[in-house]
Amino acid sequence: METRALKNPYPDYDGHQASTQSLFDSQGKLTPEFSQRIRGKVCQLLEVMEDGLKSANPRDCTSYTGWTGIALLYLHLHDVFGDASFLAKALDAVGRNLHTLTRRHDVTFLCGDAGPLAVAAAVYHRMQRPHETEECLNRLLQLHPGVVAGSGGLPDELLYGRMGYLYALVFINQQLGQNHIPLQYIQQISEAVLASGENLSRSFRIQEQSPLMYAWYQEQYVGAAHGLAGIYYYLMQPGFVAGEERLHSLVRPSVDYVACLQSPGGNYPPSLGEEGHLLVHWCHGAPGVVYMLLQAYRMFGEGQYLCDAVRCGEVVWRWGLLKKGWTFVGPLRGPPLMREVGVAWVTPLDDQVSIGGPEGQQ
Repeated sequence: METRALKNPYPDYDGHQASTQSLFDSQGKLTPEFSQRIRGKVCQLLEVMEDGLKSANPRDCTSYTGWTGIALLYLHLHDVFGDASFLAKALDAVGRNLHTLTRRHDVTFLCGDAGPLAVAAAVYHRMQRPHETEECLNRLLQLHPGVVAGSGGLPDELLYGRMGYLYALVFINQQLGQNHIPLQYIQQISEAVLASGENLSRSFRIQEQSPLMYAWYQEQYVGAAHGLAGIYYYLMQPGFVAGEERLHSLVRPSVDYVACLQSPGGNYPPSLGEEGHLLVHWCHGAPGVVYMLLQAYRMFGEGQYLCDAVRCGEVVWRWGLLKKGWTFVGPLRGPPLMREVGVAWVTPLDDQVSIGGPEGQQ
């Protein structure tokens, strides 16, 4: 790992408020000084990005590498700063997207047409343009039957598969209201994913260890992008799997199977049977698996999931400043990950769990 990451120059958090008082106030909010520093840096980085966009591929409409990702950034900046100019820039980006949809078998939020359609619907909704919003939603839902059926050999994972389309529906409900996409649409996809996982588990004859199993190009990946962790994270969202019994009989033991793959150092292998634990990426390794662990803790209340998640956080804190670059798949994942772990630590269940406590002894 030493050859793949920059050394983290910052001291570890010692648990005392004095060590963070220049960053956060007593209520946990950013101090005005630190907030202003962040705003200034955001403006600097936006200038660099917008200059680079002058030579960007005009036909890349994806969230992953193209104009939908730019629109999503501006949509978020509008959320944070309330500046109408950011919403106007998001609108300009989605206008480019809808003329360059892939119209292929790629149907996911990150790499397919679901992303541009979902983000465009959110932008139009915020602009109070209901006709365009509904048009995008209708086009998005036209993809649903093919996703459930697995048309064209559609896989189950997040980057190119069923879960990637499911996230587009989740995004719509986050942006437009929780009942805008009926839960049954999401449950139908979850049912198809469960059936696929049961079939593959039986074919590998590992039902006793893991009732569900998934593969992408014949490789049983572990991480968030192509693998088990990303799939299980969404199967554990409240209500996505119809019936509490199936959640406990199929999903939970499969999550436990993945959790047990954690190395003594706290990281996870890219795929089953692989010995190396060198990748600290969102797509492979602790930065992606941690979300599965935190959701398992929220759903099932078992302290060991949280202990494993904290160990993921330690891996990212130590090795997460990658030399590879600043992209979504191989990024600096430390701050967002540590925030997620921090959120889990302050849940009501927290008074039952500690790293040295009865459920979490190392």
